[in-house]
Amino acid sequence: MRQFPALLLLLSPALLMADETPPEPAWVGQSRQLANQLGGQLKAELTQAIADGGAVAAISVCRKRAPEIAAQLSAESGARVGRTALRLRSPANAPDEQQHAVLEQFSTELASGKAAGPLEAVLEIRRGASVERLYMRAIPTDAVCLTCHGTTLAPEVAAAVARDYPADQATGFELGQLRGAFTVTWPAVPLPAAR
Repeated sequence: MRQFPALLLLLSPALLMADETPPEPAWVGQSRQLANQLGGQLKAELTQAIADGGAVAAISVCRKRAPEIAAQLSAESGARVGRTALRLRSPANAPDEQQHAVLEQFSTELASGKAAGPLEAVLEIRRGASVERLYMRAIPTDAVCLTCHGTTLAPEVAAAVARDYPADQATGFELGQLRGAFTVTWPAVPLPAAR
């Protein structure tokens, strides 16, 4: 795996002992809250769309509402809030190199069956004389996701995916596999001066 000029801490309740957990910076808690807001609002709207109009309506929510919710949270927080994945539905959500490496780690951890809670990653990426902060939280595939991302799609869902996402790579998932991740990237700040 390529090395990055970053400090990476992969947080998993199954991997960390209580006395080994470092103090959490405030930006991590803020990032977690933003990811929870994006995930919670998106899931609520997807569930409602499926109940009201079926699975095809859910595709519209992911295509239109997810970027709107992320943009609103970004504007309110000053961070860049979004989603990414290894197998993309929307090219706009393509991961950068650091995100790709974390997604690979998340995928391995979920596949091992040892993840006993949310998988999170916290990175501080040095860029010259500044540092950029990145938070990621894994999105395991759940029952709602399978409606449009599973191994077998209803014909009308498959047709809608093909129409709206001709280069789609995001089907064939099984329950519990890594679907993607929520991302929160904070603007770069100057590194503290060396003493």
